[in-house]
Amino acid sequence: MSQAAARVLALAFDPDVPTADDAMSERILDAALALAGASGLRHLTMDDVARRARVGRMTVYRRFGGRAGLVDALAVRECRRCLATIAEAVDPAAAIDERLAALFVATVTVTREHPLLARLARVEPEALVLELTRDGSAVLRLLHGFLTSLIRDAQSAGELEPGDPAPIAELAVRVGASFVLMPDSVIPFGREADARAAVRELLAPLVRPAGSRC
Repeated sequence: MSQAAARVLALAFDPDVPTADDAMSERILDAALALAGASGLRHLTMDDVARRARVGRMTVYRRFGGRAGLVDALAVRECRRCLATIAEAVDPAAAIDERLAALFVATVTVTREHPLLARLARVEPEALVLELTRDGSAVLRLLHGFLTSLIRDAQSAGELEPGDPAPIAELAVRVGASFVLMPDSVIPFGREADARAAVRELLAPLVRPAGSRC
């Protein structure tokens, strides 16, 4: 099951995978999410999803082909929803320390609060570790690339100290994963403003003072 869950995570971050966005498919995926959040992917069945969505069993099969297709579609939709929520939390016009703090806090909060991702972290943490540590991890590659680009742009704008962005991006991914897998923290993630302030303080050594920017 760990390898299957890891594959789901990798697939969800693949930009070439299409999403199902018609009303009936959304209804079925909503039912699948509720069931998976309550009992896990291991126990998800087409019959249970059909009953929860109040549709015929064959309707689910026609939309998704089978259980594997349904799980894949659910993972893709939910991970992309999480990414959209995280992106909305970051104000592009804000100062770099605020942007980075908002990005970090939003990522940890969304992952902890999402019913399926939170269950994976709580019940099947080995799936997340397997995906992040395997060679060619799509999740790690996407997150690392995104953060590297963000750091490089901020360096070019004189907002961050110069240097190789790759190790900083890797450290950020590793630290973020640890907060998901080990949720207890002195950082008050339940209070967003306080959490952002704490993260900004931690990031302060990396951020150039406004008066020193090019």
